[in-house]
Amino acid sequence: MFLFGFHAVSSRIRQNPQSVLEVYLDSTRRDPRARQLASLLEQHKIKVNYLDSARLDGMIGSGRHQGVVAKVDASRKYLALDDLLDTLENDALLLVLDGIQDPHNLGACLRVADAFGVDAIIAPKDRAVGLNATAAKVASGAAETVPFVTVTNLARALRQMKEAGVEIIGTAEDGETDIFETHLDGPIAWVLGAEGTGMRRLTRENCDRLVRIPMEGMVESLNLSVTSGILMFETCRQRRLAKEKK
Repeated sequence: MFLFGFHAVSSRIRQNPQSVLEVYLDSTRRDPRARQLASLLEQHKIKVNYLDSARLDGMIGSGRHQGVVAKVDASRKYLALDDLLDTLENDALLLVLDGIQDPHNLGACLRVADAFGVDAIIAPKDRAVGLNATAAKVASGAAETVPFVTVTNLARALRQMKEAGVEIIGTAEDGETDIFETHLDGPIAWVLGAEGTGMRRLTRENCDRLVRIPMEGMVESLNLSVTSGILMFETCRQRRLAKEKK
């Protein structure tokens, strides 16, 4: 697997240097950012190869590599759902993505999750984009800090979460209440459907309740990562206020 971009590569080195097999740098870059990365590679004794920009383009296809590409161990250890549920606390916060297709959206959701202290992102293994190089680059390091749990059967996973005491809240335009009228306490898993199609029927049926985001303008929906940001912000806002009142 390849990672590209200074932030994604540097974050992987700092978080898990053993997983970085070798790094390819643009031979024409001599700027401070390139020198800083070269120093980091030397510190961790990671092999570096200097190539021209065309060779780097050929390695990753389209994408803004910024002159740095890393070959990393593809056998990334994903957290199992059972292990995750065993460690959850009363204020647990999860994000469930039902069939996300765009790696840019996944990367942005990872950044949101990192910013608001989400315990993990959960997604189905099939019919969804995986944590590929593009998603990792967009995540700007969050792919290394936010556990990414993949499950073979999302409906079964949602039932398992409910049995562990997690409330499953789905997002839908026809939700019974809007988010600002929704009391958000205890362990929560927010469920977002795929771009354009929304939640699948079984996913929707396994939600404890459905909540909508009130829309004042002409657009009918928001980008998936924007929606996740609103949900995480409101959840954390309510929880902070609740703590201040104690």
